Amino acid sequence: MKHNTSFKAEIIPVLLLILLFAGITKAYSQSPYLRKQGTATQLMVDGNPFLIIGGELGNSSASSVEDIERIFPKLQRMGLNTVLVPAYWDLIEPTEGNFDFTLIDKAIGQARVNGLKVVFLWFGAWKNSMSCYAPLWFKKDDRKYPRAYTKTGKPVEIACSFSDNVLQADNRTFGRLMEHIAAVDSKEHTVVMVQIENEIGMIEDARDHSKAANARFNAPVPDALMDYLHKNKKTLHPWMAEKWGKQGYKTKGNWQDIFGDDLYTDEIFMAWSYAQYVEKLAQTARSIHSLPLYVNAAMNSRGRKPGEYPSAGPLAHLIDVWRCGAPSIDILAPDLYDKGFADWVAQYKLHNNPLFIPEIRLSDNNGVQAFYVFGEHDAIGFCPFSIESGSDAPEAPTVQAYAKLRELMPLLAGYQGKGVMNGLHFDMERKERVLTYDDLRLICRHYFTLPWDPRATDGSQWPEGGGLVLRLAKDEYIVAGSGIVIEFRKAGENGLIEAKELGEDGFASAGGKARKQSPGWKGTSRAGIGTVDEVKINADGTLGYIRRLNGDQTHQGRHVRIPAGEFSILHVRLYEYK
Repeated sequence: MKHNTSFKAEIIPVLLLILLFAGITKAYSQSPYLRKQGTATQLMVDGNPFLIIGGELGNSSASSVEDIERIFPKLQRMGLNTVLVPAYWDLIEPTEGNFDFTLIDKAIGQARVNGLKVVFLWFGAWKNSMSCYAPLWFKKDDRKYPRAYTKTGKPVEIACSFSDNVLQADNRTFGRLMEHIAAVDSKEHTVVMVQIENEIGMIEDARDHSKAANARFNAPVPDALMDYLHKNKKTLHPWMAEKWGKQGYKTKGNWQDIFGDDLYTDEIFMAWSYAQYVEKLAQTARSIHSLPLYVNAAMNSRGRKPGEYPSAGPLAHLIDVWRCGAPSIDILAPDLYDKGFADWVAQYKLHNNPLFIPEIRLSDNNGVQAFYVFGEHDAIGFCPFSIESGSDAPEAPTVQAYAKLRELMPLLAGYQGKGVMNGLHFDMERKERVLTYDDLRLICRHYFTLPWDPRATDGSQWPEGGGLVLRLAKDEYIVAGSGIVIEFRKAGENGLIEAKELGEDGFASAGGKARKQSPGWKGTSRAGIGTVDEVKINADGTLGYIRRLNGDQTHQGRHVRIPAGEFSILHVRLYEYK
């Protein structure tokens, strides 16, 4: 009996190790997927949260083997962990029924060599509304593969979304692409997401006016959409709720009966057609190789109306139509090229939509923008467009920012969705933001609100400043980014002398001037800066000490700051005194 008991005691830990290893193997063999953590949605790759610190290639930058081989090593030097790569229908299927995945294989191979993940962008039936990436054999046969029409009867180089032949041809090749990705990448997980079509939408008019489209437009609104709107009436996007409400929340009738007679009704109708089309491709992808799927939208900006921008794309105000028509799509993502960055991203971080930015105008401000969306909106990823055109010099702003963000990934992934992070984003119009944690206020400002740098007052255009604040515990914070300054004040604390009244040494900036007297002290305690350490983040999320910042670097204990043009991670400890 003793021998048998000893044997069991020895074998049970071994079995547990085998089972544990099997569980780990299963987790690592699972394709990338999305999961919820608190209020955040996270991309999971090989069992771990993964933040896309990326960039999107220019439209033609993955159309040759030589370009891919030249560009991908540069992306590694720039600090990316992910590259968004076009997959071109016309080059994959140059003749009908014959497929060539040379460029796909080269992109995956070069990504692996250079330590990158890949998101493929299906440039299929539509790219920026137009059908410019459809193969020539498709374009030439307009009877089999019909075009959309304007209201005046003009055909446009936009494939008709109401054509089964268009859908079948597009879906067939997209399915072959997904089969190929599954065959070459089901174990390595180099490919982490897929975009279906690109900036889908109708241009010139708000909707297609072909015979097939007109017949659908004059028919009753599908029951599936009406049921969805009724079921989700309390949580509809405010724009959609108002549009439907103006017609008395009708539940039966054609599109104009339900939504009114205007361009925006045309847009809703067209969005339903595009969403249902995309859903067919999404279902194909799910049945072959299930990866997170998203669609991207060209913005309805600059006062343009539907048809002046790509009407009916996956825009925020149309999210309910897209969620109903394409439930297999995980994310509606904005492509950002206009002013008002903070306002645009807020529109796409919704209760039913995580934030992913697959395209944004390439600029030296991209680094601070990336910090902001990860800190403020628990973003899945951030990707400047035509990233290969940027600098790979170590001192380049985006290179600096990406290096720090990659360090921060363990902390960001661990704290996303838990309500303890905020992003900061400043420019010449938005110079200040106040954050509140319990009875502590963080007065956050653009670095150039300190008048010590000549660029603050010489008429120069301020670079965007930004970063993130992570509360690790009471009186303990991570502050990271560039071009920011933060003061810490307890509730009721007043009477502090503004920085503009003091020189950089902390003394009065000029003598002999009457200073406005501060009101009597009413606070019960004050917040003091105990220590400020510049740190690095280790792979396990622990902090590594670099240097202590004090004296001039904290304005003699008055604030925490990171100068414009520099990216740092600071560990701040506070204390209270009376």
